[in-house]
Amino acid sequence: MHFYEEILGFERKALNPGDENTSIVFAFGDKDLWIDKIANISQAEIWLEITTDNIELAQKYLKAQGCTFRNEIEELPVSVNGFWLNSPSNIIHLVVE
Repeated sequence: MHFYEEILGFERKALNPGDENTSIVFAFGDKDLWIDKIANISQAEIWLEITTDNIELAQKYLKAQGCTFRNEIEELPVSVNGFWLNSPSNIIHLVVE
């Protein structure tokens, strides 16, 4: 995380230690940049989060537009009202209320 914190000067917002996974969050303008260390992956991935004030309406709209839902990606905690989908360019998006 030296690159983001020391070289780019991003402010670290959170550190969540885990057994194999460690998430570090940096302030990235008005957004959060999550860096997850995950064992056994061969390349970096970019996942984006979209927020909505009406998750049911968003889901209906995205389904009508032919979006590919990917809820097998990761089980969301019960406290998270949302779902996963792919963009046409295969970028994972988490849509949350």
